[in-house]
Amino acid sequence: MPGKQTDGRSRGYCPPRRGVLSGFAAVAVSALTPGAAARAQTPSPKRTRIDVHRHFVPPGYQVDRTRTWLNERSTIPRQIEDMDRSGVALAVTSISVPDLELRDHAEARKFSRLANEFAARLSADHPGRFGNFAYLPFPDVDGTLKEIEYALDTLKAGGVHLRTNYDDKFLGDPIFAPVFEELNRRHAVLYTHPTSHPCCVRIVPGLRDADIEFATNTTRAIAKMVFSGASRRYPNVHVIWSHAGGTMPFLVRRFIKRVHESPEYEPLLPEGFLPEARKFYYDCAQAPDAPAMAALKAVVPVSQILFGTDWPHLTTEEHVTGLQKSGVFTDAELQAIDRDNALRLMPTLRPI
Repeated sequence: MPGKQTDGRSRGYCPPRRGVLSGFAAVAVSALTPGAAARAQTPSPKRTRIDVHRHFVPPGYQVDRTRTWLNERSTIPRQIEDMDRSGVALAVTSISVPDLELRDHAEARKFSRLANEFAARLSADHPGRFGNFAYLPFPDVDGTLKEIEYALDTLKAGGVHLRTNYDDKFLGDPIFAPVFEELNRRHAVLYTHPTSHPCCVRIVPGLRDADIEFATNTTRAIAKMVFSGASRRYPNVHVIWSHAGGTMPFLVRRFIKRVHESPEYEPLLPEGFLPEARKFYYDCAQAPDAPAMAALKAVVPVSQILFGTDWPHLTTEEHVTGLQKSGVFTDAELQAIDRDNALRLMPTLRPI
């Protein structure tokens, strides 16, 4: 999720590099304090869930400069406290400042490496509690390919993280081809998170881009992946879309119709839109209630739905309660969403 919006874009706070380095050291030390370690290792038979949409903040950065309570929630002790309270055994984290505009490739590479090494240290310091989707310095393609290799081979990240779009280019655009070719070769998991788009910023007064535009940009990215043929070109990339797929389930009839009415799409999508949409995975973050879950379940099988919370922006309990009260899922389906689907997708996870 982004920091405070400025100049028509969502941007995170970026301190001097020396501050970042010292911040990493300070937070790494605090994560090892006896109190935090004890909380992380306290046995609990109720810890069953795997949260695939949970954010961390690199030391020296903020979630939001004005909503300071989000920054307070993002500390490691608060993370673990919330996980324990709602039965989360393991959280696969992703960075909480995805809209940093590090145009300098060297600085972007340094930031990615620091963030990913901190996440790996977090996993090592709290065994069975944290995994990680590695942050990539795209649009620096060479740097991104190197970070994929380091994150997956050396740090043993559970997957990698890309935004739905970088400026006006959505996933599925040819500029992403070298990255997707490598991810396809590796049969990698790709976690995606929406962000703002230059076309549509602060359109509705009083609402943040996250309130409307993020879901729309997820839908645009899904459409780009499918209608460009990328989902078929890279069948081994296991893509996770945030927030129940944005507005895709609501618009699915239009997408199905477009394939049938447009001859140019028949060679790309010989079986239509739905089989491609059903290959993807979708988390329930910010959308655990009946309207969104009923729509998503009508489009994709339960095997493709994952538990996610968007912490610190919402609590785990809100998602647990929302799913249980939705009336959309059986107990067996809830167990699949809570845990089993994630373990099937990422069998290297070792929740406590």
